[in-house]
Amino acid sequence: MTQAQTRHDYETFNAGNVVLQSGRTFRNMALTYKTFGTLNADKSNVIVYPTSYAAQHYDIQFMVREGGALDPTKYFIVIINLFGNGLSSSPSNTPWPDVGTRYPDVTYYDAVHVQRRMLAELWGIERVALVYGWSMGGMQAYHWAALFPQAVERIAVVCGSARCAPHNHVFIEGAKHALMADAAYQDGVFKERPVRGFRAMGRVYAGWALSQTFYREELWRQLGASSLEDFLVTNWETTFARRDPSDLLAQFWTWQHGDISANALYGGDLPKALAAIEARVLLMPGSEDLYFQVEDNRQEMQHLRHATLSPIPSVWGHRAGNPMNQPDDREFIDSHVLALLAS
Repeated sequence: MTQAQTRHDYETFNAGNVVLQSGRTFRNMALTYKTFGTLNADKSNVIVYPTSYAAQHYDIQFMVREGGALDPTKYFIVIINLFGNGLSSSPSNTPWPDVGTRYPDVTYYDAVHVQRRMLAELWGIERVALVYGWSMGGMQAYHWAALFPQAVERIAVVCGSARCAPHNHVFIEGAKHALMADAAYQDGVFKERPVRGFRAMGRVYAGWALSQTFYREELWRQLGASSLEDFLVTNWETTFARRDPSDLLAQFWTWQHGDISANALYGGDLPKALAAIEARVLLMPGSEDLYFQVEDNRQEMQHLRHATLSPIPSVWGHRAGNPMNQPDDREFIDSHVLALLAS
């Protein structure tokens, strides 16, 4: 039986047994979420805000603030933790007897279908004003719009894409295999925590998440680092060690297989999937993002009905879309999302 349970500062939606795209059944699948604001009487003020790679709602809720685009005094905002992030069903918290011999692969298609069912069953929400997301969150926003065209009014895709691009796939291969190269990874599982793997993965990621200009101008000093090596050690060697390594691999799989057309509805026809989107689309890639590139969004624009391309003018690379330390980037994002919500 589907129900919501209170845990810590978030809640859990128990989706029961879910048949995945792969044909496998994920038993006792659980989706965690946190809400802000109040649902209005006609349920027209809903914003869905899914999490990004390795992120939990704690990491992204800073974007929810009065006066900003994600304003809890105006909107009912639901931050949804993506499967594999350690809070929603993940390798780290899923009992093996419930899923067989290994954790089942979960696609964005699977994720957004459970997300939509949660909104309908808990609050009777059938239509959302906006799906806002950064990185993997942006890819989920795209899936919402393509899979439920009449249920989504707007999407804001911040440093995301409709399909994982080949170069993006290759970047993930490097980070993934740095983690898997640790001796702790044996026969497809981690026998213990991969300390060296976490460090190696972080150093690989550091060269992709931020731009060449960021490093040339030594902007890491703004983050309190005393040297480049200090930045790599304090900001990157520990970044992924806070997560379970199997969770990280599970989300990498989801990311690499991200494609709004990879389903029976569109049969792999990406232009058809893009053309089916009825929502107003705001595409905000980072101008110097190395793996979600402006050109990917520009090519998607050719097939979208109502879309605006507004690259974030920032040297923070992919991190431009997660402006925890960049007030100018945050102001740019907020202003454009506010305009989208007013349209």
